[in-house]
Amino acid sequence: QMAFPNSAAAQEGTRKFAQTIRHIELTWGEDLRVDPLSNEFAVVAASWSEIQVDTAGHSVTETGYFTGLAEYRERRWQFRDAHWSSPVSSH
Repeated sequence: QMAFPNSAAAQEGTRKFAQTIRHIELTWGEDLRVDPLSNEFAVVAASWSEIQVDTAGHSVTETGYFTGLAEYRERRWQFRDAHWSSPVSSH
C-alpha cells in the first residue's frame, strides 16, 4: 500500500507530518552498496534506522531497507527514484 498515491497527497502528508515532529535522526547501516550502472546512473541500497521524537516528546524507532536510483545531473548526484521499506507490524 502506498503512503502517498499522488503528489497532492505527498505534499499534504508531508506538511501534516512536519507539524508533529520535533526531531528525526536517520542512521545508515554498514551494508551501504553503490552499484554503478553508467557514468550517469547508480543503484544505491542500505539498511537504515530512524528515531523520531514528536512534539509531545514520545520517541519511536523504525528500521528498514532503502533502495534508489541515483542520477548525475547538473554537476551533482540526485535521487531519481527512491523506495523505503520497513517491516509490517504483526498486530
